Amino acid sequence: MNRIGIIGSGAIGSAVARLAVATDYEVLIANSRGPESLTALIDELGPLARAGDARAAADFGDIPVLAVPLGAYPNLPIDALSGKTILSTGNYYPHRDGRIEPLDTLQSTTAEYEQALLPDSIVVKAFNSIVSHHIPHLAHSHPRTALPVAGDDSEAKARVSQIVRTLGFDTVDAGTLAESWRFEPESGAYTPIYAADVDGFAKNYLDDPGAPVSAARLRELLASSHRPDVAARQF
Repeated sequence: MNRIGIIGSGAIGSAVARLAVATDYEVLIANSRGPESLTALIDELGPLARAGDARAAADFGDIPVLAVPLGAYPNLPIDALSGKTILSTGNYYPHRDGRIEPLDTLQSTTAEYEQALLPDSIVVKAFNSIVSHHIPHLAHSHPRTALPVAGDDSEAKARVSQIVRTLGFDTVDAGTLAESWRFEPESGAYTPIYAADVDGFAKNYLDDPGAPVSAARLRELLASSHRPDVAARQF
């Protein structure tokens, strides 16, 4: 049976966990508050899920999922993640993460910054361009919804893409980590592209049910995307 460890039990981490158990993955999920804080989520997820610490999640399966803020990286079990391909779902939000100069000055994309923090791992970016409640709504949609995947290692990117497809989405190769700005916040291929009603999404995104985006349409959006003024990002 396939296994996946997820570090981070927030909205995105939990959404990925739900898709994983629905696809018959065994899941081990961890957060900063400890396994006892995950009782309700594990009860919801059912017998294929268990709680553990971050080290256990890093060792559970071949490709751990990181769904944590940038500020949590210093507390990650770096040695346990060494040599592994990492599926990173994170974004840079200054109101949460504080100001990070390499990101504000566009010296680095968020994914490149994460790679620098995990130099002995292989970071692949996915699931960061869609809001959490659209994930279950659009998984296995008809027509299929596509998500972008970016990474510097083609084999690692292919392995992550296979997981994303198994969980119910098509994938589009969005290039290297240096090109991952194309689906970062405020770019042309970020969360509003999956909205059923863009105006309504802007007013209250939680009310929007989502709408499929084909692989062909996502390629167009990535190609025409603009790099945002990250230093002006407020949220």
